[in-house]
Amino acid sequence: MTASGLPRRVHLGYASGSLVTGAFGTVPGLLLLPYLTDTLGVAAGLAALLVLLPKAWDVLVNPVAGRISDRTRSRWGARRPWLLGGGLALAALFASIFAAPFARGPAAAAYVALAFLATATAFAFFQVPYVAMPAELTADPAERTRMMTWRIAVLALAILVSGAVAPAVVAAGGDGVPGHRWMGLFVAALIVLGTLGVFLGTRTAPAGTVTESEPSLRAQLAVAGRNRPFRVLLVCFVIQSAGVATVLAGVKYFADQVLRAPDSGPTLLFACFVAPALLVMPLWSRAGARLGKRTSLVAASLLFAAGALALVAAPALPAAAVYAVVALIGVGYAGQQVFALSMLPDCIAHDTARTGRRQAGVFTGLWTAGETFGLALGPGIYGLVLQLSGYVSSSTGSAAAQPAAARLGVLLGFTVLPALLVAAPVVLLRGYSLTSAHPATTVTAAARHERNAR
Repeated sequence: MTASGLPRRVHLGYASGSLVTGAFGTVPGLLLLPYLTDTLGVAAGLAALLVLLPKAWDVLVNPVAGRISDRTRSRWGARRPWLLGGGLALAALFASIFAAPFARGPAAAAYVALAFLATATAFAFFQVPYVAMPAELTADPAERTRMMTWRIAVLALAILVSGAVAPAVVAAGGDGVPGHRWMGLFVAALIVLGTLGVFLGTRTAPAGTVTESEPSLRAQLAVAGRNRPFRVLLVCFVIQSAGVATVLAGVKYFADQVLRAPDSGPTLLFACFVAPALLVMPLWSRAGARLGKRTSLVAASLLFAAGALALVAAPALPAAAVYAVVALIGVGYAGQQVFALSMLPDCIAHDTARTGRRQAGVFTGLWTAGETFGLALGPGIYGLVLQLSGYVSSSTGSAAAQPAAARLGVLLGFTVLPALLVAAPVVLLRGYSLTSAHPATTVTAAARHERNAR
């Protein structure tokens, strides 16, 4: 394992895996709920459960994937075989979600739920090894931040391409079931591209030292529970992920019912959300070096929340102003992702200094389980808001006319709800202790403090 200075091709190779995580993290959250309610005619409350439960399953699967990955020994290392196998399986299964062998009704809903469950399982076996890699590629926290900056830049690009283009593919394919089938194939191709990129791009990277993880989920939870910085960061990130996911879930509904732009609205909203983020990544990286990661994470989260609250006025604003506010939210989102993900390897290094054992798979398995649960919870909450506000489902491929209460539910679920979910948990970060400008020093000091306290 190198101390610093990883080659640029490794940075780019590793970052290309975000094409996979970005596509799968974005498109189901963006299109699956409206696909169920407006194409298959599933009631909003039931659709919310169908979106939530398969991804909540990953709360159990992700730690298992981490444990298996930790124990893998191969000529490709511990992580890369799972990146290849999990990614290719994910592509095939993702396309199957929207294959629609049943046009509508209970059979169609059950098929989507089972296909989504299998897809989420495959994703766990890609994502957990992928997130575990930075802690093993370098011991330098600053190098990890650079890796995360590259990764989040590609993630933002993946969100832009998948989130903005996927609705356009649906429309170009004729909307309804045919359009969604073409969209499934398009996203599957993106996943294959990212899988091959990260597998081939990291072939010359140092494998690092991977030790066997704890043998059970209970033992893994005990390991994580003794790492206070990780505990605090995880809870904050899970709640914030739910907030981000409510925005994703509400994009098409917001475009349809508030902007009255069902065709162009989703694509423009995504472009305004992600494109500015690509420009501000270097600025967030400099802010982290100057202010510290924790302070920068708080600032980014509050910026996101302020923008979301401002969108409450969207019905009275011109469209250009709405898109500008969405761009502001995107700037906050970019920083929130960069700093949360760059703080995770610091927590893993803290545990290594405290215990003498490197168990990246344990922490990343729990982290990705929490993130997946948060991303599933967001659409579930949004679907519940729609149900309570009286949203009318449709099996025509287009949204039905909605009562005023449902339109209000669409608006509040897209604005006030995510603002609260992203801003509120930052108070927990007062318990995050790894705040030095040189986190490696802080890791050692914090570990020494914990040993003395015991």
